[in-house]
Amino acid sequence: MFKKIASVLTFVFASLTLSTAAHADHHGMKKDIVDVAAANGSFSTLVAAVKAAGLVDTLKGEGPFTVFAPTDEAFAKLPAGTVENLLKAENKDKLVAILTYHVVSGKVMAADVVTLTSAATVQGQSVNVATNNGAVMINDATVVKADVKATNGVIHVIDTVLLPKE
Repeated sequence: MFKKIASVLTFVFASLTLSTAAHADHHGMKKDIVDVAAANGSFSTLVAAVKAAGLVDTLKGEGPFTVFAPTDEAFAKLPAGTVENLLKAENKDKLVAILTYHVVSGKVMAADVVTLTSAATVQGQSVNVATNNGAVMINDATVVKADVKATNGVIHVIDTVLLPKE
């Protein structure tokens, strides 16, 4: 259960950390994955999900974590009502599973990701990694921004929410 929570938190905080980390690096500030994601206006859904799943403390932990962070636009592509249902208390376990499916233990930079064909997530299942015309794909999601650094890991921004097999 802790691994799942850690994975979810890592994913959410990594997503939030993407733009904040770039800003933090430029200004000498140090922020963890959660703080980076929260400071970025593109990850409000992810941050809300991490909070609802109870993964904030995990993703603020030492790590390191690699988070494939879906943007608000990625969440908006899910069927109507999906996000709202996942945020309900009775669906917390499913939300944790989805969020931790976006988190990989360790700090995996873009240069390392492109050498992989798969990566084990904190949730327990693996994601497929491939390149397609120069774009890095995680399952069906495209990495739109890579290597957003945080004090406890790295965030890779993706354009589609990753859903584990049930």
